Amino acid sequence: MIGGRRVSTAHTATAENQTVSPSSHSPQPEEQSDANGATFGPELDLISILSSADETCYRWDFASDGISWAQNAKDILGVSSPNNLTSGAAFHQLIDPDFANQRYEAIRGTASIDSPDGFSYSVQYKLRPNGRRNSAVLWIEDYGRCFAGPHGEPAFAQGVVRVINQRYQEEQRLLHLSRHDELTGHLNRIALVDAMGKALEHIKRDRGSGAFIMIAINNLSHVNEVYGFDIGDEMIQIVGQRLRAGLRDGDAIGRYSSNKFGLMLRHSGRDQLPIIAQRFHDAINDSVIDSTAGALAASICQGCVLVPEQADTVPLILSRSLEALEQSKASPSTPISLYEPSEQRESRRRKNVVMADRIIRALNERRMVLALQPIARAESRKPAFYEVLMRMREPDGTIVPAGEFIPVAEHLGLVRLIDQRVLELTLHVLRATQNISVSLNVSGVTATDPAWLEKLKTLTNGDRSLTRRMMVEITETTAISDIDESIRFVKALKALGCRVAIDDFGAGYSSFRNLRLLDFDMVKIDGSFVRNLPNSQEDQILVRALVDLARNFGMETVAEWVTDEATASLAKRAGVSYLQGFYLGKPKLIDFEQTASDTAIMRHAS
Repeated sequence: MIGGRRVSTAHTATAENQTVSPSSHSPQPEEQSDANGATFGPELDLISILSSADETCYRWDFASDGISWAQNAKDILGVSSPNNLTSGAAFHQLIDPDFANQRYEAIRGTASIDSPDGFSYSVQYKLRPNGRRNSAVLWIEDYGRCFAGPHGEPAFAQGVVRVINQRYQEEQRLLHLSRHDELTGHLNRIALVDAMGKALEHIKRDRGSGAFIMIAINNLSHVNEVYGFDIGDEMIQIVGQRLRAGLRDGDAIGRYSSNKFGLMLRHSGRDQLPIIAQRFHDAINDSVIDSTAGALAASICQGCVLVPEQADTVPLILSRSLEALEQSKASPSTPISLYEPSEQRESRRRKNVVMADRIIRALNERRMVLALQPIARAESRKPAFYEVLMRMREPDGTIVPAGEFIPVAEHLGLVRLIDQRVLELTLHVLRATQNISVSLNVSGVTATDPAWLEKLKTLTNGDRSLTRRMMVEITETTAISDIDESIRFVKALKALGCRVAIDDFGAGYSSFRNLRLLDFDMVKIDGSFVRNLPNSQEDQILVRALVDLARNFGMETVAEWVTDEATASLAKRAGVSYLQGFYLGKPKLIDFEQTASDTAIMRHAS
């Protein structure tokens, strides 16, 4: 068999190829019986069975170096000259040089054998059945047992040789996929990190200098949206090819995430790095990409870090290159950004780490608490419902306002956990108090999170006496960032019985069409247009316009940040439905140990 081709199993031993069969070919009865009378079928044709499994077997005598093979060996191995199977030395010449010693050590490498049963071996190698200069190749699995002579020395081995071309190719494919990105063929994230570690060791050992560049494709999301993800994949492939073309021997490239590549450069100092990065920039930005959808323009930005001068561990290399990349994204005019130390940034990072730990501990120890702020009717100035606000209680009893920890939670991906805890506490309030309605904010992450909706369904269990007293607020910037997803979110909330409000309206420059599509129940006018109403004719005109717009769409309005009577009066005169601000009532903490009655809730919320 060559390259997996099955050959005939009908082969007779000859003196020329010196093969012997482990089975007897003397006439046998068709059936045999044991002492108990049990009947067995005719003797098995072992050669046929071996051939059907692409296998043959052998016995190798070490003293004479002679090898005896099963009758099918020549056909299974595809050996052109039978003489190549007569001895261990001759067969050794058919094994690829990269594997020859590996097989010899596996079978004969033991100096002595202690067990009378010998020892087992198993080895894989590349066989060149027509000689090492011939292109024909088989992948072989060779396994068996080696036995001792009278003094414990290795005397002979007998084993089975199996052709595993297809299996080896599949194993190699899976091995490649385990370390390489399927789309680009570059190293995947795990293998990239591994390559970075090895390169870092090499640079440190040689006391050299290197660099790492994190590269992001700026307009990939736009291409995905306009042309589809298949065209986006083409862009990723072509950008990856151009980046690879600019690498030198010893450099490594990997796909770090969907639109990011990481480049580990072995020999690049502070002077060379900007030049190299500019070369990558020009290779992508200065020529179009020919895709199946037509010519596309790609642009990249780069975050660069010197190794080990600016980062001497792999995690530090990654974090600082990403920081530099964010600086590059923030300054389109400078698409290449070299990391520069900043005590202010380091201080902020340390504070964020500490705050993240405080947030996680507060969540685990149930120290997140609610505060309720009244939202009053503009006509009567009496509370109509309450906005739910999150606070964090420290172990010493200190209360931390949301503004101190929510930005960190959003940046570090903890806000989803906070939103879920707010939901749990809010439903606790609604169950404890039958005549109160509330409004709660959700983050942009939660507004596209099916898990939050599922949690709402689970916790309410279809009880509309709870959901009809809930309003969910979505900020305008969140709503317009993904209009289709926002529409689905709003519809799902309304299907559960909730009302929905758009918060901070006017700050995100949303179009009137989007406001109509999203079908909100309430519009909360951004406080930046309300707080200066007594002193700004323009703000008064704008608030009246927003109120008229909302009224035409059948939506109620709330004026935020109302701090005095003059502002409240002007907002009411403009037609605002509700007022919110310190003038109408400050947020008050809820003590859940004292919420056994409606009056307890109202006392703490008023």
